[in-house]
Amino acid sequence: MSDTAKLIVNGETHELPLVVGTENEIAVDISKLRSSSGLITLDPGFKNTGSTKSAVTFLNGEKGILRYRGYPIEQLAEKSDFLEVAYLLVHGELPNEKQMDFFTSNITNHTLIHEDMKRFYEAFPSNAHPMGILSSMISSLSTFYPESQNPNRSVEDIELTIHRLIAKITTLAALSYKSSKGHPYIYPDNSLSYVENFLYMMFAVPSEDYELDPIVVDALNKLLILHADHEQNCSASTVRIVGSSQANLYSSISAGVSALWGPLHGGANQAVIEMLEMIMKDGGDLQKWIDKAKDKNDSFRLMGFGHRVYKNFDPRATIIKKSCDEILEKMGVNDKALEIAKKLEEVALKDEYFVSRGLYPNVDFYSGIIYRAIGIPTEMFTVLFAIGRLPGWIAQWKEMLENGEPIGRPRQVYVGATKRDYVSMDKRS
Repeated sequence: MSDTAKLIVNGETHELPLVVGTENEIAVDISKLRSSSGLITLDPGFKNTGSTKSAVTFLNGEKGILRYRGYPIEQLAEKSDFLEVAYLLVHGELPNEKQMDFFTSNITNHTLIHEDMKRFYEAFPSNAHPMGILSSMISSLSTFYPESQNPNRSVEDIELTIHRLIAKITTLAALSYKSSKGHPYIYPDNSLSYVENFLYMMFAVPSEDYELDPIVVDALNKLLILHADHEQNCSASTVRIVGSSQANLYSSISAGVSALWGPLHGGANQAVIEMLEMIMKDGGDLQKWIDKAKDKNDSFRLMGFGHRVYKNFDPRATIIKKSCDEILEKMGVNDKALEIAKKLEEVALKDEYFVSRGLYPNVDFYSGIIYRAIGIPTEMFTVLFAIGRLPGWIAQWKEMLENGEPIGRPRQVYVGATKRDYVSMDKRS
């Protein structure tokens, strides 16, 4: 294979180097195209543009492959826990016992937030969305830790900032929920594991015992692992491009939270529940909505089925389906919307229309069901996504920093008016 590609424009040939990844992905390097020829490429949404060379996550949508730092997602979900996966993503290798103890201890000891931050929560409207609160609160952390704003900070300072953020995001998220409900805040209990502590801060009530269900803890642990990174998606790219300006980690992650908040990105599992509730309110006639989904002239689409990246199956959905079934069986949830979901799953897995088009239940479908079954409010679904995705965002930010990547600055093809002279208002038609 040649090590260059040739681009011919107006009879002039430009040779562009090829870059081959470790999984034999081939890219045409256009980084010097504009300086050598004056040309740029146009790629709306950057669907065909590699913005970086990354060693964090590999995915192959056609084959249903997802690996963090080379480790198959199936093995990590079965054998690991969320904090170990977080360490893997951030540092590139699985930790030994000493490294894991230090990492876990540091995170555990930084779960508290400054008491002054409570005033911020009190200032938000009672109906404020938890994602808006979370994004604001993460950004505000930089004001409590001004050393994080130093672009020349040491490796040790960066590591401390990373530990603080992983530790505090669950506290911030739980307080966001408690604040939106007007409930009293619950302080973290550092005798609990990372996932247990989050559930405790979410659902415990002062002066009452809160019993943690190991099946729920295990399911949430798996969901956080499955969401931990997903290559150069919208929010990860946002974190990298904001971080490329030497913005501090808190501000960069806050921008990622805002990107994830969009319904086309992180809101998919919330859309699943909203769809189920719509079917339920319509009388629960599932066949009617299945027929609408099959009608190409109908705008209705089933939420939580198929995936823009995974063409045949979502490996994350295969993993989490078992946990979903276990939770519904253990908890015996009496919920009409969840009954509709299970029937819809049966149809999608057997109906030729859905099977032939790759419209299988994806991770958003099952995660939405799990969150609803364990009592997570719909508006908190994307917050859970953000907690899971945090290690991936940090890994992407850290990699961008260590690679010394330049500030992000996409080009454009201008299609506006050409030069024209100013006309005074009295002469305008």
